[in-house]
Amino acid sequence: MSDSKPGPIRRFFVGIWNALNFTRRLVFNLLFVLVLVFFIVVLFSGPGIKPVAKQSALVMNLSGALVEQYGAHPVDRVLNQAMGQGRAEVQLRDVLRAIKLAKDDKRIDRIVLLTDGFSASGFAAMRDVAAALRDFRASGKQVVAYGTGMDQMGYYLAAHADEVYMDPQGGVLLEGLGRYRMYYREGLQDKLGVDVHLFKVGEYKSAAEPYVLDAASPEAKEADLYWMNDLWDRYIADIAAARGLEPSAIDAMIAQLPQRVQAVEGDLGKLAVEEKLVDGLRTRHEMREMLVARGALDEEENTFQQVDMRSYLRQQSLQHLSLDTGPQVAVVVAQGPITDGEQAPGTIGGESTSELLRLAREDENVKAVLLRVDSPGGGVFPSEQIRREVELIQAEGKPVVVSMGNVAASGGYWISMNADRIYADESTITGSIGIFGLWMTAPRVLDKLGVNTDGVGTTELAGAFDPTRPMDPNVGIIIQSVINKGYADFIGKVADARESTPAQIDVHARGRVWSGAQAKERGLVDELGGLEAALAEAAKLAKLEEGKYRVRYVEKPLTPFEKFLVDVGGQARFQGAMRLLAPAALGLDRETAARIGDELGWLESQSRSPYRAVAHCLCDL
Repeated sequence: MSDSKPGPIRRFFVGIWNALNFTRRLVFNLLFVLVLVFFIVVLFSGPGIKPVAKQSALVMNLSGALVEQYGAHPVDRVLNQAMGQGRAEVQLRDVLRAIKLAKDDKRIDRIVLLTDGFSASGFAAMRDVAAALRDFRASGKQVVAYGTGMDQMGYYLAAHADEVYMDPQGGVLLEGLGRYRMYYREGLQDKLGVDVHLFKVGEYKSAAEPYVLDAASPEAKEADLYWMNDLWDRYIADIAAARGLEPSAIDAMIAQLPQRVQAVEGDLGKLAVEEKLVDGLRTRHEMREMLVARGALDEEENTFQQVDMRSYLRQQSLQHLSLDTGPQVAVVVAQGPITDGEQAPGTIGGESTSELLRLAREDENVKAVLLRVDSPGGGVFPSEQIRREVELIQAEGKPVVVSMGNVAASGGYWISMNADRIYADESTITGSIGIFGLWMTAPRVLDKLGVNTDGVGTTELAGAFDPTRPMDPNVGIIIQSVINKGYADFIGKVADARESTPAQIDVHARGRVWSGAQAKERGLVDELGGLEAALAEAAKLAKLEEGKYRVRYVEKPLTPFEKFLVDVGGQARFQGAMRLLAPAALGLDRETAARIGDELGWLESQSRSPYRAVAHCLCDL
């Protein structure tokens, strides 16, 4: 065989392009460094962090997605945040810590909760925040919520305030839960000629249905509606209790929303007041005046005395510096899809997440481990790598407690099942115990191009896994057998971990999704409770005395430069200056296009190997 080499003309132009590309990157990086140095000088030429004054309000601007762990590299996150680009994120741990610290801080009189731009992928994490707000209010301090308008995610948190205000032009939109997905069978198979072959066990394992069907199967609709109704009933009950309303009144309002909106002549703000969803309508200026009257005037800024959440947490961190000594409960976050190898935060890697668990196992100061899971699953092999690491921690005599967040399903359940105790919120989405495999072939695509595949092989199976050829029935037998074995392994491991039998687990498995409350009834989780309850259980199992241990998140450490950027990047002056450089551009259909790209990209990634077993659930909200 001979390797073809590019000709001299091509090499000439490739060399020119590489030189230009190198120069472009070099110039860009030099400009970035110069701009960064300039802004650092500007930042440090002014006053430092303003101390918290008496009668201050803690302003919690929750604009962004509520996450367990930041999903971007620290430098990228700071720059995107500063320039107003990318997906804004708010860490659950930061929100809970700020509320807990403010509760005992005599300088803080109240919390001002701003809900504009807030989003969440489920209800479990929000219920943790709601519980923290109730605890804050129980101390005698006040929570005031405000938004220019509120969807049902933002309103859930706002409802747990003492008072809820909204801009006169705003409205509260409560619509219920729905899961509507795009289905690609006709486009992929009929129009493009790509044949997608699905192999699975369990009639409820519906994650890959969009690639082989034109609409949701009856089993998928039945299972989805069952757990969604449970979550929605709890949502209504929670906000009704927080606002002193009857759940039936809220249900009636939603059922009659068109008529009620028409009755107030389209004034959604007026309707929210009439239905007692909010306490009043105020502009930002009116809110500012009200808070000045209740607290104290900041004469320098001409507003009420306040501190934002990020600044408050930075100050508290400086005041409470501690070394990693003494007994600890280590928290390892497993958030996002489960994939092979090393992965960045926000995604679970078989190698990277196992490494974090190993660090906790080998740290003599760590006496217990809490695995916080917020994952719809993914690959079976990386899930098994993480599960094995959980067993190794337990073999060292350290208890492991799992705290399920918004979603801990399929592979997310796989990595959870061996914990000493599994905690889930009532509104956690879990279960989906099942696996599937995908294999794509494209001979019909080649037919349309006038291309044929032909040749010979030394055995009947030689070349059978070539995607340019029609799928051999024997290939289907092999893949389905692998999937059957994988499912048997899954329910067998669950049975061993839950002290049950494979037959009993199979009844509640077969790919079916449950709410946390439904999973508890079926013995798939041990206790109902949030993050704080799970942490307390981990300390109890390790026989740690209250107040004599520390909770530490085990994560890949930041370099000194990355930590510096994170600290500086949160300052308002840096953000304001960097936004001057940010272009404002959004495609009209960018979100939908991104969704289609993600789903088709996921399909391609899962079908690279015919033997790849997938434990994944597309079951978030």
